Amino acid sequence: MEFITEATAPGTAARAGEITTDHGVIPTPIFMPVGTVGSVKGVHFSELRDDIDAKIILGNTYHLYLRPGLEILGKAGGLHKFNGWDRPILTDSGGFQVFSLSANRKLKEEGVYFRSHIDGSKHLFTPEGVVDIQRVIGADIMMALDECAPGTADYDYAKKSLGLTQRWLDRGWKRYKETEGHYGYSQAYFPIVQGCVYPDLRREAAKHVADLGADGNAIGGLAVGEPTEKMYEMIEVVNEILPPDRPRYLMGVGTPANILEAIDRGVDMMDCVMPTRNGRNGMIFTRHGIMNMRNLKWADDFSPLDPYGTSWVDQAYSRAYVRHLFVSSELLAMQIASIHNLAFYLWLVNEARQHIITGDFAEWKRQMTEEVTRRL
Repeated sequence: MEFITEATAPGTAARAGEITTDHGVIPTPIFMPVGTVGSVKGVHFSELRDDIDAKIILGNTYHLYLRPGLEILGKAGGLHKFNGWDRPILTDSGGFQVFSLSANRKLKEEGVYFRSHIDGSKHLFTPEGVVDIQRVIGADIMMALDECAPGTADYDYAKKSLGLTQRWLDRGWKRYKETEGHYGYSQAYFPIVQGCVYPDLRREAAKHVADLGADGNAIGGLAVGEPTEKMYEMIEVVNEILPPDRPRYLMGVGTPANILEAIDRGVDMMDCVMPTRNGRNGMIFTRHGIMNMRNLKWADDFSPLDPYGTSWVDQAYSRAYVRHLFVSSELLAMQIASIHNLAFYLWLVNEARQHIITGDFAEWKRQMTEEVTRRL
C-alpha cells in the first residue's frame, strides 16, 4: 500500500492525498460505508459503485468469522470473490464488537474469550488469530486487535487497558510480518491508538504505534461516550505524533460536522454506521441541514427529496412520498434514505478534498459546518 499527500490546507492540518492498494486507488479524505457482514444494508453494490461511487467499504472480522465463517470465505477465495466487490475492503478486527458484549466476554492476557451473539458458542480472539482470520477474509487493510475502553473510563482503567492493547499490538504485528496473504495481493495492517481521553496515554500510544512504521495508523476509542470537544482534542494530540506520510484513520466517526472537524485536524479516513442506521430511522442528511422524514411538515411537500443531492433518488422521489413510505413502514423508505445519505457523505468528503486542493478549505468548512448542523 502506498500513500501520497497532494495538497494541504492553509491554517489547518487538513490534507488531500491518495492511497493506492491492489484493488484500486482511494482519494483522501474518504468516508467508508460500513458493510459489516459483507454487505452495506439496503444498498446494492451497483449503487455503491455507479451512483454513490464508494472507493472502499468495510467488513467486520467478528461477524464474518461467525457467519458465513472462515471455511466458506476461504473456499470462495476471500471476501472480494464471495460478495463481488472489486474495490478495496477494510476489516475491523472485531475488537469493538467483542468488547460491546461485556456480559459475554472475558479479557485475558492471551486474548478475549467471548460467546457468540448468534448461538452462544464459545470463542477466543487472540492478536495472532485475528491476523490469521483477516488473512482468510482477504481485506486490503486489516486492523489490530485492541480493547476499546469506554469514553468515561477512569485513568487507572484506561492505563491498564492501553497496556494490554500495546502488548496485543506487538504480538499482532509480529504475526503480520511473518505471514503472507492467501490470494496473491498485498494486505496492510493498521495499529490502533487508544488511551481514552487522557493526553499522556494518547501520546504514549501514538509513539508506540508510530515506531512500528506500519502502512497506516488508526485512532480508536473515540465517539464512545466522551464529550465531543474531548474527541477533537485527542485527535489533535495523536496527530501531532503519528507520521504525516501515512494515512490516519479515525474509527467510527461520525456526524457530518464530526467528519469536517476530523479532516480539519489531519484525518484521512473515516467510517460510521450513521448514514445508513439513521437513514433507516428516517433521518436525511443534506448540505443545508437535517430532515426527519417522519415529521408532518413533509406530508404535502412535493419538492424533490434533496434538490441539491447527487444521487438519483434525490430527484426521483418527493419528500411527501418518502415520508409516506416511512410512516407506512415500507422497506423502500430505508433503501432510499441509505442511498441518499451515503451519497451525501461521499459528496461531503470529496468537496472537502477539492477545497483543500484549491486552498480555501478553512472558510468553506466554517460555512458548511453551520449548514449541515441545521435542523430543517
